[in-house]
Amino acid sequence: MARLFGTDGVRGVANGDLTAELALGLSVAAAHVLGEVGAFDGRRPVAIVGRDTRISGEFLQAAVMAGLASAGVDVVDVGVIPTPGLAHLVAAQEVDLGVMLSASHNPMPDNGIKFFARGGVKLDDAIEDAIQERMGENWRRPTGADVGHVCPDDRLLGSYIDHLVDSLGGTSLAGLRIVLDCANGASSVTAVPAFEAAGAEVIGIHRSPDGLNINEGCGSTHIESLQAEVVARRADLGFAFDGDADRCQGVDALGRWIDGDQIMAILALGLQAQGKLVENTLVATIMSNLGLIVAMREHGIHVDQTKVGDRYVLEDMAANGFTLGGEQSGHVIMSEFATTGDGVLTGLHVAAEVARSGTGLAELASVMTRLPQSLVNVPNVDKLRAGIDPVITSRVTAAGRELGDSGRVVLRPSGTEPLVRVMVEAATQEQADEIAHRLAGVVAERVGLRG
Repeated sequence: MARLFGTDGVRGVANGDLTAELALGLSVAAAHVLGEVGAFDGRRPVAIVGRDTRISGEFLQAAVMAGLASAGVDVVDVGVIPTPGLAHLVAAQEVDLGVMLSASHNPMPDNGIKFFARGGVKLDDAIEDAIQERMGENWRRPTGADVGHVCPDDRLLGSYIDHLVDSLGGTSLAGLRIVLDCANGASSVTAVPAFEAAGAEVIGIHRSPDGLNINEGCGSTHIESLQAEVVARRADLGFAFDGDADRCQGVDALGRWIDGDQIMAILALGLQAQGKLVENTLVATIMSNLGLIVAMREHGIHVDQTKVGDRYVLEDMAANGFTLGGEQSGHVIMSEFATTGDGVLTGLHVAAEVARSGTGLAELASVMTRLPQSLVNVPNVDKLRAGIDPVITSRVTAAGRELGDSGRVVLRPSGTEPLVRVMVEAATQEQADEIAHRLAGVVAERVGLRG
């Protein structure tokens, strides 16, 4: 059987690839595996389960809770909540397991199941593999008082919002008018209350989820309406979140996009000024813009680059005790306050930097200059051969020499598809586009799959 777990849990089309039966089976197997590796310490285990606003989350959450309870796990149902909110509650409430039903920024028909271990951290690959292996096995079912209890608790959402506001350490956002695009997703229940509690004047948009409209033409992957609203309402800045609110993209007062790299630059300098940026190091992936690395170097900050994926950023941060990391997509991790990326937390702290500095978001973001970037996907190729083909390697090396210190080339295989991504940064957009398409043609010619 192919591996069910990807880099961010198990995802698929709800009721197609991702069925109620699969959700139930995964939950039962997770309870068994975690119990046997000592995660429950002989205690009656407790799990917190939540979801984003997709209609399919209702039946999938019911299946997950049924599976856990049938395996003897007590379940706390927190309903709609951001993924980072669920991770925070798993840690703060010291429960044994968390399960989140969400497909993040994916379209509404998709959904996903993400497990969190005690402490609010993702499961190791070995544990995920063990869960998959145990699915469908015969097992002794508890009966009577040994089955799990399922209890809804909507009070915990409020404690998460309090945590977000408390993380600002008393910094007030009073005087700032901020537009928040909640993507008709999970931040619809947290973002506006958190920013208002911090003192901001808040205008919330796309915060009327109906189960079908999550991420639809809105949120962090479609920021056009946020840009227009910020300008129309004469706001100081705006933030857009994705469906499960673990990502954040910004917009300045003139409606200009502020991406995850610029957000990380702002936060890195803020933490450095407070003496909280451990070893003056920011963790980012190889896909972050070269402009971020150059800007941070000018301020004495080292950028530790990892493979693409928040789990690799998290691994680097955990191994070295670093306090800030993230991705260009706006998935930013502030380890002092969260175990995963948290879009609302990120937005609050960027707004706090604006409030502390007395300048606008545009001025703070100008610390880095984003180099023109071109990304070309080359489908239907042998992605393993692409990394070792001598002609491709030589052409990439030649392109790197052509760009010199003013740009770079990155070839990255997709983790799930027969696809290679060619990313080029250069002094001009025209040069970046020309080199990216030139190299994409070489990749297609050399390792394309035919027939």
